[in-house]
Amino acid sequence: MTTKQRPRLLIIYTGGTIGMIENPVTHALQPFDFSHLIDNVPKVKMLGYDIDHIQFNPPIDSSNMSLEHWRDMATAIEQHYDDYDGFVVLHGTDTMSFTASALSFMLENLRKPVIITGSQLPIGEVRTDGEENLITALQVAAAIGRDGEPMIQEVAILFNDSLWRGNRSTKMSADNFNAFKSNNYPELARIGLSITFMEKNLYRQTNNEPLKVHKVLDPSVIFIELYPGLCEATLRHMLNTPYIKGVVLKTYGAGNAPSDAWFIGAIRDAVERGIVVLNVTQCVNGGVNDTLYETGNTLSAAGVVSGHDMTSEAAITKLMFLFGLGLDRDAVLRELNRDLRGEVSIL
Repeated sequence: MTTKQRPRLLIIYTGGTIGMIENPVTHALQPFDFSHLIDNVPKVKMLGYDIDHIQFNPPIDSSNMSLEHWRDMATAIEQHYDDYDGFVVLHGTDTMSFTASALSFMLENLRKPVIITGSQLPIGEVRTDGEENLITALQVAAAIGRDGEPMIQEVAILFNDSLWRGNRSTKMSADNFNAFKSNNYPELARIGLSITFMEKNLYRQTNNEPLKVHKVLDPSVIFIELYPGLCEATLRHMLNTPYIKGVVLKTYGAGNAPSDAWFIGAIRDAVERGIVVLNVTQCVNGGVNDTLYETGNTLSAAGVVSGHDMTSEAAITKLMFLFGLGLDRDAVLRELNRDLRGEVSIL
């Protein structure tokens, strides 16, 4: 923490709906610059914080989010880590959960708040959630605990009336202000007349190591989502995608999949070729229990590793992170069975 009384915060503006403006000709929303955003939220100055900002140039729609953009965000936090008490990342909603998950893995030993927020409506609209989300994100980033340390020491998503752990969050609605939810982990804070932090839910480091930023992510991973009608030829084609090292297999229910010999054979062949296959459920609540039903047990016997209650966003970015570390397959499997940043509940 800095010794100044006034919180020092850095806003990293990447783009997204919160900073959009309507094109007068096409009436489509397009990114605008940061000054437009601040001009529409004069209340920011009333907070009494020292706030600086940096912005992506040009601002990007979050549908265009890439691994390079995640590296740029992590690098910005690394370069300014000692100068600020907290960071607020303004981001489009469509890939916000992916970004929050990726940053959580990239920012090892994080002890300051990285609060990601955005909006469903542009901040210049008469009815907008952007103003409230931005102001509350700044307040959360500035919050100090009884020990004098930052209240939040992790990557979190602030949206509407809740603060969620970033790598536990999923976008649940395309048209509601309350767009995000963490279905398998409780709120970090509830936003009402005041901000109520759920201190028992907050992440804390167990060591005193300095911030370590990992900037290499390996994109050699894919999703395969099961559905009735998936045939052997299609499955084998996906599993034989060139250069892939990992697959997030999105299964039914508690981690279930077809028990047909062709299906298990295709999965086993991929595992034997050295591909890591990680099992996560398609359901928004609950997780994989590969001992509950015989079909889940069969996957486990074929070498598929349980993703427990990880979100699909956390699962895919965790694989990118682990492969980016240069770990071999066995080491990746060991790390998948560990909780690295609060992303998974492992009994």
